[in-house]
Amino acid sequence: MNGSNRPDAQPTVWIVGAGPGAPDLLTLRAMRLIEQAEVLVWTDSLVNPQIAALAPAGCERIRTSTLTLEEVMAMVVERALAGRRVVRLHDGDPCLYGALAEQICRLADAGLAVEVVPGLSAYQAAASALQQELTIPGLVQTIVLGRAGGRTGVPESESLARLAALRASLCLYLSARHVEEVQAELLRHYPPDTPVAIGYRVSWPDQWLQVVPLTAMAEVSRERALIRTTLYVVSPALAASREARSRLYSASHNHLFRGGV
Repeated sequence: MNGSNRPDAQPTVWIVGAGPGAPDLLTLRAMRLIEQAEVLVWTDSLVNPQIAALAPAGCERIRTSTLTLEEVMAMVVERALAGRRVVRLHDGDPCLYGALAEQICRLADAGLAVEVVPGLSAYQAAASALQQELTIPGLVQTIVLGRAGGRTGVPESESLARLAALRASLCLYLSARHVEEVQAELLRHYPPDTPVAIGYRVSWPDQWLQVVPLTAMAEVSRERALIRTTLYVVSPALAASREARSRLYSASHNHLFRGGV
């Protein structure tokens, strides 16, 4: 990790994942960078204010919920070129639906180096809160992260129909506004009683997390008026028998560090 923007070094901007919400789910690297920030540019509509509060008292805090990407990048570039330690704080993991590529390109064009720090994603926090494994031996071994098409659309090769056809553990972000269409498409591929975990503001103090049958996915979402910060985890793993066992730890399984029976 580059310790500071030294005069003789290429200025660096840190793009940091804040995780799903709870401050104690930050990585140590993320926490240290926030605590050393001179400028904190944070997604205040999605990031827990308690996380932004970890920045030092003299840190300039810039909220981005009302700004365009161009406005955000202009402020980041200006302050980083002035030699200040700029931390761009994203909810979850910056590599997921975070406009990361656009930001890195703009920073590179300005002659700035970038360090990206990963963050825990909501699907991981949801599975942990449910005490559920999403990859059950003999049942499902694939996790798909996706979203409904919505206004911005998705490539045809990644349509919800194609994703659902895998019948994997399907984690859907940014899809609550289209939940009726999502449920209808999922029912073409998954059995009606497939469990769906609906998570709202997972790991926040007001977290709401419930497992419902696929047929109730839309109804429950509308009853709770869920529109934003909602995650759906559609998976047969959520109903798996507790007797399911991984071969990796079986006495009959031989591998490099343990002989088998």
